[in-house]
Amino acid sequence: MPGPLRLAFLGCGFITRVHSRYLRALRRDIVCSYASRDRMKAEEFRSRFRGEAAYGTYSAALEDPRIDAVVVAVPPRFVEKPAFCRMAEYRAAVEARDRAGRVVLVGENDHYKPLAVCLRRLLREGAIGEMVFAYFATIVKRLKTADDWRNDEEVAGGDAFFEEGVHWLHIAGSLGPRIAMAHGYRPSVTRDGPDRRVKSMLVAFRYDNRAVGSLYYSREIPSLLRGLRLSKLYGREGIITFESNGLFVLVRGNGRPRLLFPGFRDIRGYTAMYCDFLQAIRTGATPEMSLERAIDDQRLMDQIYTSERIGVAAVG
Repeated sequence: MPGPLRLAFLGCGFITRVHSRYLRALRRDIVCSYASRDRMKAEEFRSRFRGEAAYGTYSAALEDPRIDAVVVAVPPRFVEKPAFCRMAEYRAAVEARDRAGRVVLVGENDHYKPLAVCLRRLLREGAIGEMVFAYFATIVKRLKTADDWRNDEEVAGGDAFFEEGVHWLHIAGSLGPRIAMAHGYRPSVTRDGPDRRVKSMLVAFRYDNRAVGSLYYSREIPSLLRGLRLSKLYGREGIITFESNGLFVLVRGNGRPRLLFPGFRDIRGYTAMYCDFLQAIRTGATPEMSLERAIDDQRLMDQIYTSERIGVAAVG
């Protein structure tokens, strides 16, 4: 495809601002436009991020022949994250993609984070031998305001873990070994205060290599420095300790301990994600975060919530 990719964002909210900041590094390759149900808001984004065009409706952007691709950046009820709320919707999207011959990348930026790339490389190289246990911690007291759309589970698609925890579940399942089975355990629930969401979940899982692991997720428990937390991968020949956000990785295995810094410039993986998207469009290759890979995550989310409901019913 000659020239830059012309990309339109459908939705002008918080996440579009985040994506747009990272896309400044790819300005020569990707030209952004913005669509919103509020034309003035779209124009504000176009001006702030030096975009090409602004649209007062989503359909106007979709119908513009200059637009090569779109980013669907609206709440989960309308397709944001997870990519869809139900498995049938994923399968319909796969059929539509294949029928139209289009490239579809699910915007799971955590797949591309330097931390995730580093952990996959270390396990592939056998830095700790065969993995036995995996422990992931993402605990912080980060409450939403009363008017935040995430407080409406119909719009958000579900509780806090559904809307955000899928990122952490994906990292846990993308290390090389794949998660084969997952169970969810929800602690006592409080809806006091302006943040009315269910905000905590414990997930236990088994990998396809028989390793086992756990994911502790909460947005209502205080943590050191309002978000610093440590996770670990235990192997038969060593241990990998890492800061869950990707600040550092400590490897203790064969040889001397190693302290690694995966990378800060693209710490959230957005730039690498768009590079993969651009490459897939230009070459026809399958992006790393394909619909099929997202279906794996959705299958696990279905298992987590089904097992959690069954467990509550059994106790009750």
